[in-house]
Amino acid sequence: MDYPFISVVIPTYGREEPLRDTLKDVLKQNYPNFEVLVVDQTPEHQPETQAYLNELSAAGKIQFYQVTWASLPGARNYAIRRAKGDVILFLDDDVQLEPEFLNSHARNYVDRPEIGALAGRVFDRMKLADSGGNLKIEDLPPEAMDPGIAWYYIDLVHTVKPQRVLTVRGCNMSFRRELFTKHGLTFDERFRGSAVREESDFCLRIRQTGYQIWYDPEASLIHLGEETGGCHDISTRSLKYQLTFYHNHFLMGLKNLTPWQQVRLFARLFDCHVLGHPPCYKSGSPIKILSRGGFYTLGFFNAIGTLLQSAWNDGQTYSHLDQ
Repeated sequence: MDYPFISVVIPTYGREEPLRDTLKDVLKQNYPNFEVLVVDQTPEHQPETQAYLNELSAAGKIQFYQVTWASLPGARNYAIRRAKGDVILFLDDDVQLEPEFLNSHARNYVDRPEIGALAGRVFDRMKLADSGGNLKIEDLPPEAMDPGIAWYYIDLVHTVKPQRVLTVRGCNMSFRRELFTKHGLTFDERFRGSAVREESDFCLRIRQTGYQIWYDPEASLIHLGEETGGCHDISTRSLKYQLTFYHNHFLMGLKNLTPWQQVRLFARLFDCHVLGHPPCYKSGSPIKILSRGGFYTLGFFNAIGTLLQSAWNDGQTYSHLDQ
């Protein structure tokens, strides 16, 4: 195989032992042609973690960058500007990999020139537990390619057959360099907090390039889904998370979808995340529904405000700081 050079990018925030273990798995890859870039947004690490990162950096095993801000899309863009790879692969900072992982990503780009992005399978501990670990999907339903409702049908946890998909998962995704250089795509830094839907937004814009997004279940990893730390600076239990969650969904829809697709997306968002119907299975308590409805409404108007500000501010705050 003609091994493309792969840039492995790991944005991190507030992670200690899981980050160290992730890096150990990456450095054990039997792939011959790759580099590792760590973009660290952590204000202060435990001494053991900082010493380990400094050791790897000094030995030339990783490129280690420390920044003074916290933004997942901002960290991705920061790494892209420094990456040398033909393929740029993004991982979360709490994953477990088998030694063949990079080979599984790389062979898709060698064999299939029409593929511009690869989605790998994610053995997500929480989602596998919910299904008992027994669910297996061959072909995703047609709805999974419909941008208005796809987000409720795309399952990259239980799907076992390679196929074309609409989006990737941020903890296990790779892209041809041409998407960033030739086509000028960047991650939108207006996606806030946990940056939910930032990768979906990016993938919807790939449609304009002519490249396909492909899913390969053999390019798999285990996502630990740690409760603390992560690629961002916000707790999933906070009120700020709730507001940014809805803001990001509305921003993705308003940017990329037709009016009819927007209506369908926003209706499903309300039905699932506000009313709590499947597949969300949230509490049906009237107080909680009203609370979620309030964040839903605030998130919508917040996203409108974000788009209006685009007339004088493109929102790429962290990229501008890097110029």
